Amino acid sequence: MSQQGKVYIVSAPSGAGKTSLLKAFIKNQTNLGICVSHTTRKPRPLEINGVHYHFVSKDVFEQMIKEGAFIEYAQVFDHYYGTSKNAISVLTEKGLDVILEIDWQGATQARENFKSNCVSIFILPPSLSALYERLKKRGQDSDEIIQRRMQDAKNEVSHANEYDYVIVNDDFDEALKDLEACFRVQKLKSNLDYQL
Repeated sequence: MSQQGKVYIVSAPSGAGKTSLLKAFIKNQTNLGICVSHTTRKPRPLEINGVHYHFVSKDVFEQMIKEGAFIEYAQVFDHYYGTSKNAISVLTEKGLDVILEIDWQGATQARENFKSNCVSIFILPPSLSALYERLKKRGQDSDEIIQRRMQDAKNEVSHANEYDYVIVNDDFDEALKDLEACFRVQKLKSNLDYQL
């Protein structure tokens, strides 16, 4: 019987480099299942429905909330984001690990649901000024949105101590090694598939 997969929660303020780190990390992994979140926000350029997110209307999302379809959901920047219970269960029962890219509110909900089968990782920028520069450089948001993201980042960072691991993304390659180490140490804790 194969070991049940683990749920890895990864959170960060917008612009801290979470998505880039996870994209680089996932390239070399074979035991990962990707759980695609639902959102009510509009797709950004190059985002594909069902790949980056399941883009749904507010009405559809709220119906899913009523049906208890989400393991966690939150409202961020006037849009809903949520993770389907069923999608996670299907993957972990196959023995695949699942990465959830969610904010601190969702992480709190997910930890309650997954208990000991969950590991949480928070990605920090080297400083708030570095975060501001990254958001400006991305060129995706207006100055007003960037200011709002900066305000929210201060709140998000205050929750970093609630996570199992904290990584400062100052040097990308070092941060990637730290992320890999978080996953590696979990595999070393209990390898139930080992046979002589």
